[in-house]
Amino acid sequence: MLIREIETFLEEDWGWTEGLIESLSGVRTKAVILVNEKGVVAGVEEAKAIFEYLGVDVRVLKEDGSDVAKGDVVIELEGDSAGILKGERVALNILGRMSGIATTTKKCVDMLASSKIKVSCTRKTTPGFRKFEKKAVRIGGGYPHRFSLSDAVLIKDNHLKLMNIEDAVNIAKRVAGPMMKVEVEVESCEECLRAVNAGADVIMFDNMNIEEIRRCIDMLKQKGLRGKVLLEASGNLTPENIRQYAELDLDFVSVGYIIHSSGFLDFSLEIIR
Repeated sequence: MLIREIETFLEEDWGWTEGLIESLSGVRTKAVILVNEKGVVAGVEEAKAIFEYLGVDVRVLKEDGSDVAKGDVVIELEGDSAGILKGERVALNILGRMSGIATTTKKCVDMLASSKIKVSCTRKTTPGFRKFEKKAVRIGGGYPHRFSLSDAVLIKDNHLKLMNIEDAVNIAKRVAGPMMKVEVEVESCEECLRAVNAGADVIMFDNMNIEEIRRCIDMLKQKGLRGKVLLEASGNLTPENIRQYAELDLDFVSVGYIIHSSGFLDFSLEIIR
C-alpha cells in the first residue's frame, strides 16, 4: 500500500477537523480488531500499513487468506489512542470490503472445485479501489482477469456492431502484437466458429445458457478446434448458479458479482485498555 493512498484515505475520513480524537493524544492504549462473522479475511496488510503510518504498534493474528469465525481477533494494536482512533474507520472499511470480496470469491471457487475451471473477476470495480478489490479476489482463490485495458484485447458486442469478427481480430492481433491475447465475446455457435477461425486466443460465451455453451464446445471438439483456444463463460453468474457450470469443459468463468455484489464482512475495533 502506497503512502499517498494511506494519506488520501485518511484525509477523506478526517475531513477538515480531527475534533475529539486529537484531545485524546498522549493516552497509551491497547485495542483489538475482531471479526463478527464467518468468512475469509483480506485487507490485513492494508490495515497494518495504516496503523503503522499513524505510529501504532501492530500484531497480526490472522493473515490475509485465513478462514475466520465470529469473535476471532484479527489484529492487536498498541499505541497512542489518537493514532488508533484516527485509523479505525478507514482500516475497518478496507477490511470489511476486501474480506467480503475474498469470502464470496472463495465460495465460488469451492463450488467449482470438482472441475478445472478458474474463477475470475471483471473490470466492474470501484474507481480508485480496483487494485485492492482485485487483490481480494486473489486472496479468495480467484484470478483478476484483466487489470486494465492494456492487459489483453477483449472484442465486445459493441465493437462487433462497428466491424465484423474477422476484421476485429486481425486489427487486434496487429495492434496488440504476439505477446498479448485477443479474446472475442460471442453469442452463438456461428460467431464462436468465426472467431476461432479468425485466430482468437480466447472465446467468451457471453450471456449464453448452459445448453448453448455445451453445443459450442461440442462443435469445437468435433472440428478439432477445442485445443486451439481458451474458453470462458460470462454473464449473470452468481454463487447461486455457478455450480452448474462445473460440468462444462471451460477454462474460466468471469464473475462480476464477486466484486460488485459482495457485501462487507463485519469487523469492529474494541479498546481493551
